[in-house]
Amino acid sequence: MIRYPQLTGRTVGVTAPSSGIPTELHHLLHEAEKTFASRGFTLRFQPSSWTQSNAKSAPAEVRAHELTALFQDEAIDLIIPPWGGTLLIEILDRIAWDELPAKWMLGYSDVSLFLFVYTLKTGIASAHGTNLVDLRGEEWDETSSRWLDVVSAKEGETVIQRSSEHYQKEWQHGNPTPHIYHLTETTEWKSIGGNEATGRLLGGCIDVLLHTIGTPYGDIASFQRERLNGEPILWYFENAELDVPALKRTLLQMKWAGWFDHASGILFGRSEAKRSNRSKGIRPKRFTLNFKTCSMCRSSMTSTVAMCRPN
Repeated sequence: MIRYPQLTGRTVGVTAPSSGIPTELHHLLHEAEKTFASRGFTLRFQPSSWTQSNAKSAPAEVRAHELTALFQDEAIDLIIPPWGGTLLIEILDRIAWDELPAKWMLGYSDVSLFLFVYTLKTGIASAHGTNLVDLRGEEWDETSSRWLDVVSAKEGETVIQRSSEHYQKEWQHGNPTPHIYHLTETTEWKSIGGNEATGRLLGGCIDVLLHTIGTPYGDIASFQRERLNGEPILWYFENAELDVPALKRTLLQMKWAGWFDHASGILFGRSEAKRSNRSKGIRPKRFTLNFKTCSMCRSSMTSTVAMCRPN
């Protein structure tokens, strides 16, 4: 059974389990604090939020201690890191997972690695969504703002989420809009193998999740057996940096490790695969992963993504 945290207040703990904010960008945190204060929130910053050295905010033991302390502090209602990074993986073996209470934590990119393992290890839901500095704008766009609806939902309530109408093609850090993003591109859904799927959402940034395959931090079989009571997984992935060959290798490894044995489908969000392979002169073609028949939806689901073939 999956447990859901209940948001009871508006005090946000801010710590950097991956990358922190370097001195020259501290204004981003100040702007976020001002925006959240205008919406009735109080931000409590941990020291790692303000530091960055050697591709991480602080030594692994410091990051693990700060994050654990925020989880165990009853005065903290939810946790939102400043942004992602690259080395959150260093803290996984320093967390006492069975001592963490149910508390919402929000983030994506490298932060999603912690969220993924937290849910697998504890059976507690986590929230894959925007990072703190992306919420520093004068206003929040319609899609990004839905994080608050999700974490504020009471037990038994239903939250219906819909696709964005537009998305951002690339960052313009020196030219933010009132809601930070430049939403210039029309969002388009592409479906292969069916238009409906039902299951428990699980996933994150595939670049970092792949490193848990075959480890105690990626035990999908035990999670399904002990927490899901036969429900299939509806996977979702964002791809930060993998090109098409690397993405294909990763999906095949996940399949061979049994991650897709009882899955109803895969959702893909942002992906650098298409862009990175154009620069390498690689022409993408499709490859298909065939899932075993799902007893819940009584059909075989197929996810099709790009496969590389040099010109």
